[in-house]
Amino acid sequence: MANYRTYPHNQRNYPRNQKTVRTKKAPKVNPIVKYFKELGTCLAEGSTCVKLSTVFMGLGHIYNYQFMKGVLVFIVQALFIVYLIFGAAPNLAKFSTLGTVKREALFDPLTMQNTVNDYDNSFMILLGSVGALFIIFMFFLFWVSNIKSMYKTQLLLEARKHVNTFSEDFKELLGEKFHITLLSFPILGVILMNIIPILILITIAFTNYDQNHLPPSELFTWVGFRNFVKLFTQTTTSSFGYAFRRILEWTFLWAFFATVSNFLLGHLIALLINSKLIKIKRFWRTLFIVTIAVPQFVTLLLVRNFLADSGIVNSICSSMGITAFLQNVGLVSKNISYIPFLTSPGWAKVTIVIINIWVGIPYQILISTGILLNIPRDQIEAAMIDRASPYAIFRNVTMPYVMFVEGPTLVTDFVRNINNFNIIYLLTQDVYVTTDQALANSHGKEVDLLVTWLFRLTNEYYDYKMASVIGVIVFSICSIFTILSFSRIVAGEREEVFM
Repeated sequence: MANYRTYPHNQRNYPRNQKTVRTKKAPKVNPIVKYFKELGTCLAEGSTCVKLSTVFMGLGHIYNYQFMKGVLVFIVQALFIVYLIFGAAPNLAKFSTLGTVKREALFDPLTMQNTVNDYDNSFMILLGSVGALFIIFMFFLFWVSNIKSMYKTQLLLEARKHVNTFSEDFKELLGEKFHITLLSFPILGVILMNIIPILILITIAFTNYDQNHLPPSELFTWVGFRNFVKLFTQTTTSSFGYAFRRILEWTFLWAFFATVSNFLLGHLIALLINSKLIKIKRFWRTLFIVTIAVPQFVTLLLVRNFLADSGIVNSICSSMGITAFLQNVGLVSKNISYIPFLTSPGWAKVTIVIINIWVGIPYQILISTGILLNIPRDQIEAAMIDRASPYAIFRNVTMPYVMFVEGPTLVTDFVRNINNFNIIYLLTQDVYVTTDQALANSHGKEVDLLVTWLFRLTNEYYDYKMASVIGVIVFSICSIFTILSFSRIVAGEREEVFM
């Protein structure tokens, strides 16, 4: 009797003649533990030359006749020591207080001019200290890498094998290890543009850096978790806790509806265009794609003007009796003579989601069209032979394949919508005015996302400490969601089904 395996994409049974062999997986080793264990092995079993390289880093390379490599390593170590003394030490010495000397302008009777004292700049101290700690960490990794390289060279010499010269190592970076050369530039960009700014953002969240403590005229200092407590609690003097809950709820709702609506409607339109019943497919595809050519900010600003309380859309709705009808059914207050598309909380949120559909669907149509054209025909033909209905083919073949291919894209789209600054800000800035006093006290609005609230706190109110706390929260939410989602996608066994 044959064994059967059920595939989830079309629920058909395929014979399996071979028995599944289960192999026992080796226990996973923590990479950090493995990293330091290897370092301990190098230090314990390394020769005297390896041990001396812990202090004089280039000595081992010179001992092994790798003179150029040894000189370069010596130069890196010397530069690091110079930076540590003259660059890192002065900032790290003040890192615990972020400065104690305020800026003062004193009148000098000898020169008859105002002179500025030798003051401390809290932000520059913070920036220099974070940079110094990061450079120290990177040098530690370089130091460990040098120790491991020395130990590897020792093993090669003991086995009487060839040890690369500097020119051979350089040629490898342009040959077998060219991928390392290519990746070094993006990694450097990520470090400078992402990692270091995130570290500075995190540190500012633990300070009192705001409009009352703006360098260089004023100093700011550490306040511990006070800002985080302020964000998560509501008191008689602070409504940040209330504002954070309201804005966080809308951020998640917005991200969900923006992602799902664009995905479903874009995919359905792509299915419709690809249908055999539709003629001149290229025309319809071009018609939707043309909207991509118009810059998004232009579209959003035009739509904002069209939907203004005195805009053209309201004029048309009023003349056609739509406004009066909505007033009669209770969707629009009778105290106003227009539809508050962007000035009422409920109307504004619905309007923003609809406009986002208009802006985002063309991109989804492009993606879905490419996926639909690459669905394996044998699966569809097998379903048709089994007399499956069009709906059954869509549910059991088309959608599982689309979700398999586009799953990572949906994750990134959800995260992108959490941080979708343009559509919220451009549609509501200088148009929407909050009527919630608690939100207004925290400089927030009902239609704000966390990222637009963060921007307003920094750009308009100079409340950098609370903006940094919100930034840390946004970064944590996006990171955790992305890691969990991608781990589930990668951990699945669907590649065997569709590949």
